[in-house]
Amino acid sequence: MSVRPVNVLVLCTGNSARSILGEAIVNRLGEGCFRGYSAGSQPKGAVHPGALRLLARHGYSTEGLRSKSWDEFSGPDAPEIDVVVTVCDNAAGEVCPVWPGHPIKAHWGLPDPAAVTGDEATVDTAFEAAHDALVRRFSKLVELPILDREVPAMAVRQRLQAIHDQADDAA
Repeated sequence: MSVRPVNVLVLCTGNSARSILGEAIVNRLGEGCFRGYSAGSQPKGAVHPGALRLLARHGYSTEGLRSKSWDEFSGPDAPEIDVVVTVCDNAAGEVCPVWPGHPIKAHWGLPDPAAVTGDEATVDTAFEAAHDALVRRFSKLVELPILDREVPAMAVRQRLQAIHDQADDAA
């Protein structure tokens, strides 16, 4: 019997930068054991060019990446989501849809690289910083026993918050 991957939904308001990076990172680090998705409460409709440049520089697959609404993940045909991570303060403060299956939720706020203005190098530096912070955090997430029924959800939630707090200390 095969075990399904742990499904991680990364949320942001516009779903064009941080959450897109999170989706790609989870899919790379999760090596088939974790599956990343991303969405936004008010999707921009396109992936930010800075995110696409970063993903290309680091050799990530961009296949299937698109800016989409979180409504796609709240319906009956949606994949069962195990973990929801908000990466922007706006999405964390919004009333989220009811996710089937009662996933574990965490907030890992990060500065928005899409809000950075200036030349391409300045924007790319902001995207690198967001990428590095997300890699540190998601590297620890994929080590957690998310679906282990022996580990209470509250303990996993506390570990997810500790990842955010420790990552901020290490930055």
